[in-house]
Amino acid sequence: MSNYDLIILGSGPGGYVAAIRAAQLGLKVAIVERENLGGICLNWGCIPTKALLRSAEIYHYMQHAGDYGLTAANISADIDAVVKRSRGVAKQLNQGVTHLMKKNKITVHMGDGKLLAANRLSVTKDGKTEELTAKNIILATGARARDLPFAPADGKRIWTYRHAMVPTEMPKKLLVIGSGAIGIEFASFYNDMGAEVTVVEMLDRIVPVEDADVSTFLEKALTKQGMKIMTGAGVESLKASATGVSASIKGKDGKVVASEFTHCIVAIGIVPNTENIGLEALGVEMDRGFLKTDANCRTNVPGLWAIGDITAPPWLAHKASHEGVIAAETIAGGHPHAMDPRNIPGCTYCHPQVASVGLTEAKAKEAGYDVKVGNFPFLGNGKAIALGEAEGFVKTVFDAKTGELLGAHMVGAEVTELIQGYTIGKTAELVEADFMHTVFPHPTLSEMMHESVLGAYGKMLHM
Repeated sequence: MSNYDLIILGSGPGGYVAAIRAAQLGLKVAIVERENLGGICLNWGCIPTKALLRSAEIYHYMQHAGDYGLTAANISADIDAVVKRSRGVAKQLNQGVTHLMKKNKITVHMGDGKLLAANRLSVTKDGKTEELTAKNIILATGARARDLPFAPADGKRIWTYRHAMVPTEMPKKLLVIGSGAIGIEFASFYNDMGAEVTVVEMLDRIVPVEDADVSTFLEKALTKQGMKIMTGAGVESLKASATGVSASIKGKDGKVVASEFTHCIVAIGIVPNTENIGLEALGVEMDRGFLKTDANCRTNVPGLWAIGDITAPPWLAHKASHEGVIAAETIAGGHPHAMDPRNIPGCTYCHPQVASVGLTEAKAKEAGYDVKVGNFPFLGNGKAIALGEAEGFVKTVFDAKTGELLGAHMVGAEVTELIQGYTIGKTAELVEADFMHTVFPHPTLSEMMHESVLGAYGKMLHM
């Protein structure tokens, strides 16, 4: 039996970051992983999908070379080569995490972990089992894609995100069920790569967690690119054959239409990986399958902690990483700041990109705020026009009484990089004057962030 100060079950962006921070603070740390170091994010999620999207982005620019005074002839895409590059990027990152474990003297146990008590777990691999003990255990087992109950993914015609990253063939006619970040990113990728894409969303707008103005703008942009968007719609039945997928789709008008596709991606949410890890016997409190924790990531069982996608939303890699730091520092005797969910940015890497932090305009009004709203278009920004990316806008929502930034919402080129400026401002509790008095470099896309703030107070300069 091996003894540690801390054991972490799961090595995704929450687990491995928690391990590193705990080791930096002098704890003897072990991490248990059943598949690949780096978890879903590095191996089958965030990183390889961005590699795919980058290939699609470059392919898109090649097809529009004439817009930039250039000529590109005989353009084609090799889906196998694109996937190979993506897998290479994932492998590089996996090797990076392996190096970080060694550098920080973190012991890695590969195998299936299961809690035997709040301070003890077993690790089983190839029929062999060992037991580990620790004063504290962090659960960071993540989540998996949710299947349609009447049509589980088969990996051939009906895919989850994992299948969609390593396609055996390029879809010709693709159905995407669900328009959250995962669904829209894959819809955008395959659309740019040449597939005929239909997106079905049961709610009344796509990317429904985003500001309504963003949803409206993005739907128009994707439709212009050739996608078919069906909101207020649902898939009544889905049947796969050797050559394709038959779907019965109920539209917002109540009519059911039968359609044929070559492939289907199901992106309707996640299921936490909480089964078969010993939680039931310990009486860990849950909420609809997700573990309940306090502000410092403690469960109701002393010595047992939980972070990432097995806890409350938002289910984002960067949220998991930050929770890992909070948990590790608390276990080591520190007093870290609790994380405010309102200050967690969200990003969707479609084309155009979407990014946001804080309350939408509607949510702010529902919460009782009197708001001031600024909205500045990419079309009014010199750098955006020079880049040939004049599609999008930056929207800011302020508390009219205090000047507090309540939310920021962006759609357009590189907004996933820009959003952190507003995230820092929210975390630092800056008010409108702080943003107004900040000098933004010219020419940059970030100037739109300044103009949006100015616009909320009737001081916009370039529109």
